[in-house]
Amino acid sequence: MIYQKNLDVKYDVDVFVAGGGAAGVAAALAASRQGKSVFLAEARGSFGGALTSGLVPSIGPYFDGVRMIATGIGYEFRQMVCKDIPKTDTWSPIKVEEVKLAFDEIMEKSSVKYTFFTTLCDVVAEGREIKYVVLNAKSGMFAVKAKVYIDCTGDGDLCALGGGEYECGDENGVVMGPTLCSLWANVDFSKRCCEDDAHIEDAIRDGVFTYADRHLPGMIKVDPGNGIGGGNIGHTFGTNPEDEESLTKAMSWGRKSMAEYEVYFKKYLKGYEDMTLVYTADMLGVRESRRIVCDYMMTLEDFKQRASFEDEVGRYCYAVDLHVMTTDKEDWERFQREYLEDYRYSEGESYGIPYRSLIPVSYSNCLVAGRCIGADRHIQASIRVVPGCFLTGQAAGVAAALASDMGGEVREISVADLQRKLVELGAYIPGKG
Repeated sequence: MIYQKNLDVKYDVDVFVAGGGAAGVAAALAASRQGKSVFLAEARGSFGGALTSGLVPSIGPYFDGVRMIATGIGYEFRQMVCKDIPKTDTWSPIKVEEVKLAFDEIMEKSSVKYTFFTTLCDVVAEGREIKYVVLNAKSGMFAVKAKVYIDCTGDGDLCALGGGEYECGDENGVVMGPTLCSLWANVDFSKRCCEDDAHIEDAIRDGVFTYADRHLPGMIKVDPGNGIGGGNIGHTFGTNPEDEESLTKAMSWGRKSMAEYEVYFKKYLKGYEDMTLVYTADMLGVRESRRIVCDYMMTLEDFKQRASFEDEVGRYCYAVDLHVMTTDKEDWERFQREYLEDYRYSEGESYGIPYRSLIPVSYSNCLVAGRCIGADRHIQASIRVVPGCFLTGQAAGVAAALASDMGGEVREISVADLQRKLVELGAYIPGKG
């Protein structure tokens, strides 16, 4: 079947950004602050991605135990939504509506053009050059042309739609289990006397759960004074993040599984006796999907070596948080060993993020930021959290601005200029400030 349609070029800009999560917002703002014209397309009705539509209840660490390292645009945002959190705090609970408003405020003050409810449909490339992208919105389908394109979709959709190279999951394509996050009311956090997973084995033995999922991140104190908790609970095993039918089944199961977790929290734990489910997220919390093949693929060895790079665009410090992929007890023990012992830093330690890991091998005028940058699945499990997405997003935005002055060629920019401009934005790059 052949379908043809004439499309209007609705936007012709210096930089196009696909996706308005943490990476996308940082990329768009960084490029616009270099004086470039930017258009950002977001498929949902708010910025923030996992933090808002996904109801992830907290923001990961900005602090390495000695200094604030996830600085720049991401830290500007954090100061807007976590005013009462000490700067040394490693995880910061957030209120989703406050986050939405903060994203709106920071974007409305910028020169970035953007629309919600605008979905990336296709990418047209000739050789290694992306010529234009196709979007769909309420007004219909249209094209966007740019000098540089930035994939901040989280899933690497832009790169993949254009035929770019990527990896996904382990050697068998299995990814760590996604989670459907949730909001709960009437939680009395003052009565909590143990970790939320303290009685998981008892509940599994008693047949409470359909699946023997021992990995329970737990209920976060989103608004403890009002009894509001953010549930990061349960995994949807066997989900294929590249397939909409699989994602649909996972969403449905995620909602159904809330009844089982309600039984668990009420029966086995204190403080949850009167809890009630308020809302489940509008999107599945996918932790791992496509990882775009880039000029340099970061590895677990880079994490172990606390690696530094000549083309470093930032540093990060979070542990390797590779969630369970199955219900096997051995997989849960593997996670505990890696996350709590093997792949965790001491105070003041971090690893560098090279610019080359933002450059897809398949394209000359495209960059990638967020959880789908060039990395193996272990170090991706560290960089994927929100501060890491802000870091790679702002680096991609500045690099795209520089490349737009060079015909869009992202490999032709001066790394020294990139690092200097990132430091001016507030980025932490040792030896460059």
